[in-house]
Amino acid sequence: MQSRGYAATVAGFDRADFDRNGQRVMDIGLGHAPGKVLVLGIGNVLWADEGFGVRAVEAFDAAYAVGEDVTLMDGGTRGMALLPFIQDCDTLIIFDAVDFDLAAGTVHVLAGADVPAFLGAKKMSLHQTGFQEVLALAELTGEAPANLVLIGVQPDLLDDYGGGLTRTVAARIPQAVEIAARILSGAGVALQARAEPEPVVAGPADGGRLGPSALERGRYEGERPSAEDACRIGDSRFLTMRGA
Repeated sequence: MQSRGYAATVAGFDRADFDRNGQRVMDIGLGHAPGKVLVLGIGNVLWADEGFGVRAVEAFDAAYAVGEDVTLMDGGTRGMALLPFIQDCDTLIIFDAVDFDLAAGTVHVLAGADVPAFLGAKKMSLHQTGFQEVLALAELTGEAPANLVLIGVQPDLLDDYGGGLTRTVAARIPQAVEIAARILSGAGVALQARAEPEPVVAGPADGGRLGPSALERGRYEGERPSAEDACRIGDSRFLTMRGA
């Protein structure tokens, strides 16, 4: 059974709006024992701010060491392939870029039944369509996480193929990470802040943790080709270009 729904908008580290029970969003506890925790970043890093979720879970990994009961995962756009991981956890915290109809860069938190209901009503991209179905199937099989939290950000720019996060959205990553950490630590989940944040490392194929080294944020954004060399609106091999 999922925890009750709530929603709150976070304006900054020093202040936050309140949920309907008067709690600060950063202080809200989980409705059930945390059990096995999955911190999941979803989205597509190839389309600018749509990569927020992936970059946020990478930043969480860089900032905190976790115990055996906590799994951090770059879910990308894997859709149904994520189902067994969702069914196997008791607490699911999701980072994602979501269209809340708010100002760009606004961090908004949903929980419980509000998460699948909102994703079903406000599909921003194909990966959200697939993930909403994953949550629905987990519920249908009776294996939905007891605790479900979405930490989302309002994107600023999406239609920039090969682009990194905008400054507006990138600036909210530390805030999103801190919200997740406070929710988990408040529920008794052991997190150890790293003395110095570790660099995001390469993925399993390269001996690292989350994603492939070619998509590591610093490298991906720093080595981006110029607009003359790389189309900004999609793969030029499959587009009818002007003047062609």
